[in-house]
Amino acid sequence: MSTGLSLLAFGVGTRIPLTLAATPLWALYAVVTGTIAMGCWVLAHECGHHAFHPNRRIEGVVGFVLHSALLVPYYSWAHSHAVHHAHCNHLERGETHVPPRATSPQGKVTEQLKNKLNPIVFGLVSLFNHLIIGWQLYLFLGATGGEDYGSPTSHFWNKTSAQNGKRSLFPASFRKRMMRSNFGLLAMITLLLIASIQFSLARVICVYGLPYLVINMWLTIYTWLQHTDREIPHFSNETWSWTKGALQTVDRPYGPLLNLLHHGIGSTHVCHHVNAAIPHYNAWRGTALLRQRFPELVRYDPTPIHQALWRVATDCGGAVYQNPSDKAFYYRKVENHA
Repeated sequence: MSTGLSLLAFGVGTRIPLTLAATPLWALYAVVTGTIAMGCWVLAHECGHHAFHPNRRIEGVVGFVLHSALLVPYYSWAHSHAVHHAHCNHLERGETHVPPRATSPQGKVTEQLKNKLNPIVFGLVSLFNHLIIGWQLYLFLGATGGEDYGSPTSHFWNKTSAQNGKRSLFPASFRKRMMRSNFGLLAMITLLLIASIQFSLARVICVYGLPYLVINMWLTIYTWLQHTDREIPHFSNETWSWTKGALQTVDRPYGPLLNLLHHGIGSTHVCHHVNAAIPHYNAWRGTALLRQRFPELVRYDPTPIHQALWRVATDCGGAVYQNPSDKAFYYRKVENHA
């Protein structure tokens, strides 16, 4: 369903005129098409977890094609995402949305910026950094990756050593799979260039580029809100365990339409981290069982998504501080400036 709806939505974009008067139509098209196409992103994500089809070859082809079409390096991202699952909320070895410690150079700079800016301005800067450029910064430079991997950590070329980190995110043996991911992206970019010559660069930017931005926004919203909030702890080597990390994910209320289009990725995420091989259509049952048997362990925040996003952007855009009692690290709520 996701693929069919996405193709239909992209087809609509070929009929919208490239005029200034059509700007509202293009904005609506971008939001609707990008939101629908995010469902394809989630299916490719399931392929990377081996939760889509029992035949690994079919699963690999589907995931590779879908992610390449969305300019995602399929094998490279599947590997870094597996690292994220293996070390969730781990400050040293975690992947994606790992905050800096307040005592680190990056943490000190971030906290200085947070203290100098008005909370509203800081929130807007945080939203821009995450929703507009965050995905690209992560793919190219490894932004928000764990401390052990150093920087930059690119999904497109494999470092032969950890360089300024303690370990390399991608092992040397991964080079061939990384190249396959890159070939998929080159094939998609070639198709976009051919389409630009055939129809016009402006048409391709509007038809493909605008929904692409919305897809990336949804991706960042989901991953950011699944693993970040004021009460969610982050752990160092001395206190982390797989179970503790996996249970710091948060289920949130995205509503029936988004849960249908995006296969419940944001509302069943605790179950997904407990067992990533569970297909999305069984994750609802798994979530219900987890909440029934372990209600005190399964995190659920009923806050409306737009309110939760603003709270996280304003209060959780800085560094984390260690709590002396449990030795875990938490964000500090931003104070209103006089």
